[in-house]
Formats: sequence, C-alpha cells, structure tokens
Amino acid sequence: MENVSKLLEVKDLRVSFHTYNGEVQAVRGVNFHVNKGETLAIVGESGSGKSVTTSAIMGLLPKPQAEIKSGQILFEGEDLVKKSNKEMQKIRGADISMVFQDPMTSLNPTMKVGNQIMEGLIKHQGLSRTEARKKAVELLDQVGIPHPEVRINQYPHQFSGGMRQRVVIAIALACNPKLLIADEPTTALDVTIQAQILELMKDIQKQTESAIIFITHDLGVVANVADRVAVMYAGKIVEMGTVDDIFYDPRHPYTWGLLGSMPTLDSEEEELYAIPGSPPDMLNPPKGDAFAPRNKFALEIDLVKEPPMFQISDTHYAATWLLHEHAPKIEPPASVKKRMEGFAKTGGKA
Repeated sequence: MENVSKLLEVKDLRVSFHTYNGEVQAVRGVNFHVNKGETLAIVGESGSGKSVTTSAIMGLLPKPQAEIKSGQILFEGEDLVKKSNKEMQKIRGADISMVFQDPMTSLNPTMKVGNQIMEGLIKHQGLSRTEARKKAVELLDQVGIPHPEVRINQYPHQFSGGMRQRVVIAIALACNPKLLIADEPTTALDVTIQAQILELMKDIQKQTESAIIFITHDLGVVANVADRVAVMYAGKIVEMGTVDDIFYDPRHPYTWGLLGSMPTLDSEEEELYAIPGSPPDMLNPPKGDAFAPRNKFALEIDLVKEPPMFQISDTHYAATWLLHEHAPKIEPPASVKKRMEGFAKTGGKA
C-alpha cells in the first residue's frame, strides 16, 4: 500500500542530447517521488539536470535532439514515457501544469491575459466563454491581482514582472492541476516580490492540495517552501531528505558547498564560500564521483568508483563515500556549521 500517496514516481531516468560533438548525458539515472499535496524542491547549479528532468516529466523535451534513454515516469501509476504527444497534450495543463522562469516567454504579448487564462478552461474543462471569463476573474483575484475584472482585458506589457508571474500562476492553476512544476519561478524578480510569490504558492497549495515540484539553484528559497529536498549534481541526485535533514544534517560535500555559499543576515563581515572549479563536461562524464575534482574531502575511491546512495535515516539519503563505514569521519566546514546554527536560530528561516 506504500504507493497510495505517491502522485509521481521517477525511476532510473536517463536523458541524453545528441549534438554535433557527441552525446551529452544530461540526466543519469534519477530516482525520486512526489507525494500528494507535498512540495519537493530540486536544487543544484545550472547544468545539473534539474530543468531537463522536469521537461521530461512534461513531455517537452526537444525532439529529435533529446532522447529518454531509459526509465519510467509514473504519474498516478501510468508511465508518461509511453504516452504519445497527443495523450500528453491532454495531461499538460489539466493534470500537470508548469510555471516557467520568465513570464514573458510564457505569455503571448498580442493576447489579453484574460483570453490566455480562458484558453485552458475552454479546452480542458469544456467551459463556455462566459463561464471561463468568470473563472478567469476569480483566478486573477486568487493570485492577488487587484481589480481583476479590469485587468482581465489588459495585455502582458501592462503588468509588472511580479504581476506577470502571478498571471502565469493563474494560467497554471486554471484546471486545478494535481501537480504544479515551478521552474525557477522567482529568479527574474526582486527579493520583495520573490517573497510574495513564494508565499502565494504556499497559500495556493493549502487551498488546492496540489503537489509542487520547485526547481531552484537557491537553497535559501527552499527552506521556506519545501517539505523535501533533492540536491542534484551532474545529472544525478546526490542527496535527498526533508528540509530539516538537508539544513541541520547535510552529508554530501556538494550540499555543504551550496549551504556554505548562502548569504545570512550576519554574514557581511565574512567572505561567502564559493565552490571551486566548474561542473563536469557531460559529453564525457567523469569516472567515479562527478563532484570529486571540486571536493577537497574527496577520497581515492571517489576518482575510480561511483558511490552508491547510502541511507542515513528513513527520510535521508546521500551518495558519498564519506558515509561508508570505513571512511574517515569528516565534519562539515566551519562556514557550513555557521549556516546550520543560523538556520536553527531563526527557526528554519534561511
């Protein structure tokens, strides 16, 4: 019965891109699940495979360059990998919706925002134009846009960046999706608006009980919105756990690096930590642990053999040889411990 609450389960997903230079292995055996009503954050630097993973879930990988080499994407028990494009069109927008990073790439500049919200309601829910318009006004109101009955007749350029992102969220919510994928939805916004959008997404989740996959490179954002966190590096998940697991007891050196590079309110005197080096070339992924060349705690085995996913607790897993019973006991760096203490002091606010 353990699958009852699993809305989405990704099993051993591998995605490659065929380029003139060869095969880029963007996603290399990713496993995770999302429960109903839960927020899972997927965190990692640019190029770690976060967005490719979610594009695969949505059936939006660019063909023929991209190819799902193997794996399953089970949504309510059905494998999305086996669905035709026509079948995926029915699922996209209705059962699974996406909020992209830049609202201007999601909105049609020549079309009134009301019509853009109504489109999905008419197509997926069979509403009349009058019903769809009424619902569109309600949605704009729900996402915090003042005077929605006036704003529904306006064009995207008449909205600020934060308001445009609210419109995109309204479009994504139009058909009451069971899963909402938010791909860096606050990156283009200033800090105040960012906080408002995150608060909005939390409120909406409480009201609709939809599950959310939240993609970000910013661990600070994660602390306040997620239930669980998957840390991705070089096309793999290297650590997975609850928010408390990741912030109070991180185990993978890459997670230490991400935490150490997070600014805190009292960190103006100290220099921010930067992870040395660059992510690997996925045309030729390194042998062993992909993070080893950037990891000052790397062991000899890291250069030759890939670590398995070690279980730390019922909720917490990490793929690092440092968790092997014969590995030396290494503590997180001082900068990371400071972040962990700061996180504890503020009661979980990054």
